[in-house]
Amino acid sequence: MLFFSFFKTLVDSEVTVELKNDIQIKGILKSVDQYLNIKLDDIQVVEELKYPHLSSVKNVFIRGSVVRYVHLPGGAVDTTLLEDGRGPS
Repeated sequence: MLFFSFFKTLVDSEVTVELKNDIQIKGILKSVDQYLNIKLDDIQVVEELKYPHLSSVKNVFIRGSVVRYVHLPGGAVDTTLLEDGRGPS
């Protein structure tokens, strides 16, 4: 539940989600659930010329199992939440 709680603090922040099929989608994080499924609004595909079929899409729901990485803005990360969740040293 550590990552679920962490991602909930990033709602309404801009993130870039990299999928296992190498597509990178940048957008506003609107919701995340316990399976780490992600909903993004106002999206932009990073390499839009490579994926023209996604150019008209504005909102996406991404299944958590297809996510490789989530790139976060540096200032939005609350490191104390991560440190509290790791348990005793």
